[in-house]
Amino acid sequence: MKRRSFLKSAAALLPAAGMADFVLAQAATPSSAEVHVVGADQDRFGEHHSLGFSTIRFKVATGDSGGSLFVIEHEHLLKGGPPLHVHLHQDEWFYVMEGEVLFQVGSERKRVGPGESVLGPRGIPHCFSGAGEKPGRMVIAFTPAGMMEKFFRDTAVPNGPVLDAAVFSRYEMKYVGPSPFAS
Repeated sequence: MKRRSFLKSAAALLPAAGMADFVLAQAATPSSAEVHVVGADQDRFGEHHSLGFSTIRFKVATGDSGGSLFVIEHEHLLKGGPPLHVHLHQDEWFYVMEGEVLFQVGSERKRVGPGESVLGPRGIPHCFSGAGEKPGRMVIAFTPAGMMEKFFRDTAVPNGPVLDAAVFSRYEMKYVGPSPFAS
């Protein structure tokens, strides 16, 4: 069965769960047929995004995959990181390229180095922070993309909003609490 047919069938079974619109959106959005090469140290759109604790480069935009994937690169990742949060619809995969990064996924904490990866499954609280003597660098992939590109566009700006429960809720996430790594 093709993915689109499967998703339409699944949507028919999920109206009570409030997932029908979400699943249909995944089926209805075609992937881009264009090839986009994004160079080293480049952003997909030539833009600059900063969260204060890192610089973000968009590598795969939501529209490039028809909504099934969004990929960013964090560079100059410092101590701090995002608050402890939950994605309601996305799995989040982290791949560390440089430096060391502390992760909390559920109740487990891990220190991860270059070449190692961590999965933050949807529905599980997680956060991260740069660690060690030099800034970290990592790639993060969200699947499906959901509202993550919009979240980073809206919050990764000079003097962006405080990342609180109301902000996370607007982007289909749940704020759990401050980062346990912030100090």
